Amino acid sequence: MKKFLLTTLLFLFLVPQTFAEDKTFKLNIFHNDERKVRTLLNSQIKYANKLNFDKFIATYDKGYQNGDGYDLDIYSKLVKELWENYDNIKYGIKIKDITFEDDGTAKVTLIEYSHADIPVTKRMSGVLSSEANSIYYLKKIDGKWKVTSDKIVSEVTSMLYGEATELDIRLSAPQEVTPGYEYTASLEFIPPKDTFAIASIAKDKVEYPQKQAKEVFRKLPDDHILERLFIANSDNANEYVIASIGLTRADIKDMSIKLSLTGFGYQIIRVNVVDKPKAEKTEEGTDVKDR
Repeated sequence: MKKFLLTTLLFLFLVPQTFAEDKTFKLNIFHNDERKVRTLLNSQIKYANKLNFDKFIATYDKGYQNGDGYDLDIYSKLVKELWENYDNIKYGIKIKDITFEDDGTAKVTLIEYSHADIPVTKRMSGVLSSEANSIYYLKKIDGKWKVTSDKIVSEVTSMLYGEATELDIRLSAPQEVTPGYEYTASLEFIPPKDTFAIASIAKDKVEYPQKQAKEVFRKLPDDHILERLFIANSDNANEYVIASIGLTRADIKDMSIKLSLTGFGYQIIRVNVVDKPKAEKTEEGTDVKDR
């Protein structure tokens, strides 16, 4: 959905000579199917940035199902909900590789981007940003390429407000885990000077409708690292790890203390749950001692 509008080469044009004789232009010439696949993916970014829902959904096959198990009906609802709440998101892509199979299918690896400015109040604004490494699967149906499936290999999304937009937030967890297996998620950032920081790390399954993860806020430790131990679900559903951050500053005047919210936000990363050989399982949601 997040695609940059790239120039598509329809014909080989004669490139005019430049004023400097030692400079030349280089053209990338794609064969017919590759050109059509690129055109389709690039059209998605155009339609998404114009909020043209009908034309955007028309680029998907009716039998579409993505790596999270969403069919075209659920995916369409997600797109509508997103665009109704955030109509100023700008999308982009960088296509890394395209491969074709003899059965008329194609596999595209790409990087997806999105960005939006989110005003909150006159004194505080926010920024939404996302980047994902994805794989798209396409098939030629009745002579036209359609997206039949896609999966996200890795993903990080941030929604930050106020002073939180200036933080260097490092949220980490494994890209892949096995159902029922234990894994650790960690959050690290250095708060602004004279600021009191609280944070939480939670997780939830990727599902529709999405449930709100339970947050347990803690004071950020002195070494600025917060960790938590999780157990991957046994339903083969992919998961989100969600970090929540709050920043406050104390104003002391006339023997009274006033706490002011200076920033807050969220960062979300994906953990894909993939079947592997069975191993010992432990209890879900066990906390690791904050370091």
